[in-house]
Amino acid sequence: MGPEIIWKYFPHLDAYQRQQIEALDGLYREWNARINVISRKDIDNLYLHHVLHSMAIGKEVAFAPGAQVLDLGTGGGFPGIPLAILFPETQFTLIDGTGKKIKVVQAVAEALQLDNVEALHVRAEMLKGRKFDFVVSRAVAALDKLVMWSFPLLKKQMQHALPNGLLALKGGNIRSEIAALPKGSYTELFPLTDYFDEPWFADKYLVYVQQ
Repeated sequence: MGPEIIWKYFPHLDAYQRQQIEALDGLYREWNARINVISRKDIDNLYLHHVLHSMAIGKEVAFAPGAQVLDLGTGGGFPGIPLAILFPETQFTLIDGTGKKIKVVQAVAEALQLDNVEALHVRAEMLKGRKFDFVVSRAVAALDKLVMWSFPLLKKQMQHALPNGLLALKGGNIRSEIAALPKGSYTELFPLTDYFDEPWFADKYLVYVQQ
């Protein structure tokens, strides 16, 4: 499945954004041959399993121009790279504790001329003094850990209809993770089947946790 799956759900993308999305396949195949950031068995599913999955966040939240978003545990650049293409006027900081993965992210961002991407080899607790409107993540850790790492990094000032918080792409038994959050945590659960028809999304969710 190629980039046409993206056009199906994001028909408003301009010609430059489409070029950037089309370039992802070649870039990730080239880098994946050197540094394994996507399962070798899954590289043929790049657009469905990685790009479109990442862009699900953009179906729920339209990040404002000038907003700052942190991708915590970005791995090979997901969800940060697809979201940076989707929202070119929003600033994205992509972090990961594995240096070689950040090397791939930096190379992909540079090849795509994504001036709104900063990729750093740091852990969340090393970002003291930095503040963000939202933290996004994809298959990184349990929700209680994501909340612990994310909430100290959120700005107090809001500029979106949705209050600043954590947006996590999760699968499986997500309700047990929500139940493990501190009492009084406000969460919303969005099934990805609300956005996408493909059966692969059947057990996948976007979880929002408010600060």
